[in-house]
Amino acid sequence: MPSASDRVRDLIQASGLSQRDFALRIGLDDSKLSKSLGGTRRFSSLDLARIAELCEVTVDWLITGEEPPLALAARTTGGSAGAAIKAAKRYSTLRSDITALGYPQPWRTPTARINGGTWAAQGEQLAKAASAEVTQAGRTLDEADLPKLIEHVFGADVAVAELGADFDGLAVSSPEVKLIVLSTSHVPARQRFTLAHELAHLIADDDQGVHLDRDVYDKVQSRDPTEQRANAFAAAFLMPAERLTRAVDTGGFGETDFAALACELAVSPSALAIRLLKLRLIDAGTCDRFKAVSAAKAATLAGRGEELSRRTAAAAIPRAPGLLVRDTYAAYEAGRSTLRPYAALIDVEVEDLRDALESGSEVHGGK
Repeated sequence: MPSASDRVRDLIQASGLSQRDFALRIGLDDSKLSKSLGGTRRFSSLDLARIAELCEVTVDWLITGEEPPLALAARTTGGSAGAAIKAAKRYSTLRSDITALGYPQPWRTPTARINGGTWAAQGEQLAKAASAEVTQAGRTLDEADLPKLIEHVFGADVAVAELGADFDGLAVSSPEVKLIVLSTSHVPARQRFTLAHELAHLIADDDQGVHLDRDVYDKVQSRDPTEQRANAFAAAFLMPAERLTRAVDTGGFGETDFAALACELAVSPSALAIRLLKLRLIDAGTCDRFKAVSAAKAATLAGRGEELSRRTAAAAIPRAPGLLVRDTYAAYEAGRSTLRPYAALIDVEVEDLRDALESGSEVHGGK
């Protein structure tokens, strides 16, 4: 079987550079490169990072010779799904590389007992376990930044990217990568529901690979049992039965109370109305009346228009995975990686970032 040294040797030949020039390009003494190619010296993590950067390959491929499944999908899939897969490939490849350099993802699966039942019931059970993890971590779902909370509590990488209006998000699952990619949106409640939906796929281990969700509300897609479970999870996770019961049991649960609850939970009025109906906390007529309330009207009734405006603006902004940004910088700081991966994540030119870090001035994203 070809070794990492064999793959580097092939890359040198393909580059058209002499071995000496190749060594110079990666900041390595020619004699050390010769020893590594001959097997008497191991390539360091920084050597591999620099070779991967120069030759536009991944560290994972250099070590294992295996190309991630997403790489093929990214080359063959078009449209919004193609854009989503390309974003997922970028982040998952970097996560694999950072893992190979000694910075594994801190993924934590909630301890959940699934006692059979319908797929929807399983989603409810998983949601209770996930909610317990949030509570144990001292966090609350009332926090505005749900991606940051998911990263902190569960250790998943969460990104937001411009994927197009006809695509909600995806989840990537492998032994090394747990990644959620969401589409930017002008409907923050939908983006929030999608995040919970994708988290369910990761927790339930629905796919080893990539799970695409063009429309989490699609009726045809929802016939898939795993989609039913993911939707049930999202509803129960974002709208816990105990909290809804307390709100309704206070008495006099009218339209203003309903609007306030939708704003507190940061969910769409229609999703909340359907959840209340399924829990038998309201009747069908009240459900239809509440479903007619728009997000804007709910915010007005609850006096939370400014908050909705902030959430809407935040949902439209691309976001790099926070944990991946942290780990990529840590690898650079420890001398295990170059600055380029970190610069690419925060969308800053390498030289501008290097100058800023050395001078102590502020760094502004955007190339």
